Amino acid sequence: MFDFLKKQFVDVIEWLEEPGQLAWRVPFADHEIQNGAQLTVREGQIAAFFNEGQLADFFGPGLHTLDTANLPVLTNLLNWDKAFKSPFKSDVVFFSMREQAGLKWGTSQPVTVRDADLGPVRLRAFGTYSFKINELQPFSQRILGTTGEVTAQALEAQLRSAIVTAIAAALGGSGVPFLDLAANQQAMSDKIKAEVDKAFAAWGLSCLTFFVESVSLPDEVQAHLDKGTSMRAIGDLDKYTKFQAAEALEKAAGQDGGLAAMGAGMAAAAAMGGAMAQGLGTGGSAAASAAPATPAEDPFALIEKLHKLLTMGALSQAEFDAKKAELLGRVK
Repeated sequence: MFDFLKKQFVDVIEWLEEPGQLAWRVPFADHEIQNGAQLTVREGQIAAFFNEGQLADFFGPGLHTLDTANLPVLTNLLNWDKAFKSPFKSDVVFFSMREQAGLKWGTSQPVTVRDADLGPVRLRAFGTYSFKINELQPFSQRILGTTGEVTAQALEAQLRSAIVTAIAAALGGSGVPFLDLAANQQAMSDKIKAEVDKAFAAWGLSCLTFFVESVSLPDEVQAHLDKGTSMRAIGDLDKYTKFQAAEALEKAAGQDGGLAAMGAGMAAAAAMGGAMAQGLGTGGSAAASAAPATPAEDPFALIEKLHKLLTMGALSQAEFDAKKAELLGRVK
């Protein structure tokens, strides 16, 4: 008799959620409650009653008294008119409808896509996103199940996998070259968010925000791009030589030594440009190629100048080694 009476006494049912909690099942003794129980639902929460795994009735924020008037579905299903002969057995689950913000995503492995300029490339990306519960039925069936609690942290690995799949679909079909992604970053974020939202909807979730913070190439590919950028910045070798000479004049003008320093600076700049032209196996402009041939420079001096280019990053180690071997081959 004491155990029976203990089952009928139900205090106020409430949930004091913690950050990151998405759902919590109320641990009733024998899963039985009776008419008159007080249910407190706080702002941003929904309390739902389930009968054999199916959503029956749910309550929004407020203080509710559980009786036949506000539990119509369960009253019908459980024949509440039988009172104590047929106890009210139901699972009560609280859901947090708040936005789960500041979550990070990233590609643990590069995603291979076909780029309009570079061809097949492997891209890495990372950023942030947020989500919330949007539909109770699919979330309770596919995520909650019979567990007592669900947290955002427990879902992160599953959600990140869906995001990586969406990224491959969005980037692969965007048609935007990698070099233009920075200018189209907001559009790309919106496109990926649309794909992510479709995947999240299967679990009753909604992606509220999605941001792409960075998209990068593998280190070796990025190194080749950087090298190409450096060479394009140098441009025409004849113009580069003239630029070096002008820069040497400007520096020499502000130093002690007057004309002698200016002459030395011009000579050094011209020698540097000539060494680059010879080291890369290319000539200068058309006017330079038509000029009278100058005596061949000492191979060891050229190697020294090529080494300076290597230090500046204008030549790779492989290019320096190849030209060095060629110059040493000229030594008799």
